[in-house]
Order: sequence, then structure tokens, then C-alpha cells
Amino acid sequence: MILRRIGILYEKATKFAMTSLNSRPFTVLVEGNIGSGKTTFVEHFKQFEDISLLTEPVEEWRNLRGWNLLDLMYKDPAKWAMTFQSYVAMTMLEMHRRPTSTPVKLMERSLYSARYCFVEHMRKEGTIHPAQFAVLDEWFRFIDREIPIEVDLIVYLRATPSVVYERIRKRARSEEQCVPLSYLEALHSLHENWLVNRTHAECPAPVLMIDADLDLSQITEEYKKSEHQILRQAVNVVMQSPNKLSPKKPITSSAIKIVPQMRL
Repeated sequence: MILRRIGILYEKATKFAMTSLNSRPFTVLVEGNIGSGKTTFVEHFKQFEDISLLTEPVEEWRNLRGWNLLDLMYKDPAKWAMTFQSYVAMTMLEMHRRPTSTPVKLMERSLYSARYCFVEHMRKEGTIHPAQFAVLDEWFRFIDREIPIEVDLIVYLRATPSVVYERIRKRARSEEQCVPLSYLEALHSLHENWLVNRTHAECPAPVLMIDADLDLSQITEEYKKSEHQILRQAVNVVMQSPNKLSPKKPITSSAIKIVPQMRL
């Protein structure tokens, strides 16, 4: 019965995406701190054959012609942050512009979080020279102004810094072992100010906020319980938004909370 309801809601979402958005994909960005469960969330939607899933291109960052840019950036950010973020921008732009044959596109992170959270943190901490920041910012502004980057919905996996810190330690990705809690706290604050408080940077689409503090062994089940709620909210939010026909216009409405523990 639940699966049938999900199917009906999903069919409505895909029809809306195809008819109301000029046949381009209904594009959802999945945002959140390091270790907030973005990949788990994206992979949960593999069960829907009409959704294209684009995960963060970490492996490309770890192997550019044999060079691990992610590792170099973490070990010596003063030297490698500019190079790393330039490559991040290129790979994320490719993901934004990648053609898909499905009516829905689910994308892990984006050019926006790269600029508004990660590059912004480097600017504040003085990790990159002001001239390097100016170059990265000009590239972002040019892309945002000249290249269509359609976004219809942002799913924000909101997680406490101490929780994601423990997850990072457990998953033991070699490049991340030097990541301090203070860095995760700073990134959390930037995500909050961008997506929730709306005090920093423009928000390009309506935001659905999910409590992502649950243990990763449990959260997949919670996504299953809330997936039809997410799809329904995706349709409702976009249809009700005065900005739905102008993705470039910044969104000023408050984020909408989805409580994962809700039983439907």
C-alpha cells in the first residue's frame, strides 16, 4: 500500500517536472556537512528508475592523472587549496550540465556549496590569498551569470558537528583523518547561514531540511519512511513558490523541516 502511494506521488512529481519545467529535469541538490550522510541519501533513491543520481566526484579529486588533489589539499591547504577548488568547480559544473534522460536529477553537493561554504571558509581563515579568492569568486560569478544552472529544490541534511566528526573517524577515509572538529563546526555554521538563517549568500531554491543526526545504520529506514513525503513536498514547494519560473532569483522563504521519525 505504501509503495503504491509512493508510486502515485512519484508519478505526479515526474509529470510536473516534465510539463512545468520546460522538459528539463526536476533538479534536487543534496547538501550538508562532511559525513552528514549525503551519499547514503542519494543512493537510497536507486530504487526509482526515473531518477538520475549524480554523486560527489570524490574519486576524480583523488586521482587526477595520478595526483590525489584531495589529499594534497588537506595536508597543505595553503599551497593546494586554490588548485583543488578550481578542479572542484570544473567537476561540479560538469555534473550540473550533464545531460540526463530521466525527469528527475538528484545531485550530491553543488557549485553553490563549494563557493558559499568551502571557499568561503578558506577566505575567512586566510587559507587562500585574497587574490586567489578573487579569481575563484569571479569564476563562480561568471558561471552563475552566463551558464544555466537550474535548481528546483535543496535537501539539507542537517547534522551536529560532533556527530559527523565521529562518523568521519569511523569511515576512516585516509585524506580526512586530519580534519579537526573546529573545521566541521565552521562548515556547519556556513551551511546554516546559507540554507537556514539566510544571512550569507543567495539560496537558489526552496529548502527541505532533514534531521541527519540518526545513526547511519538506521537512517536508510528513515529515508524509506519519509521518501514519499519528500517527493510530495518537492512538488508542493515548487508549485507554491513565486520563484518557480525563475531559478536564478534568490529564495528568501524559510526552510521547511521534515522530521524523519514521522510515521506516515
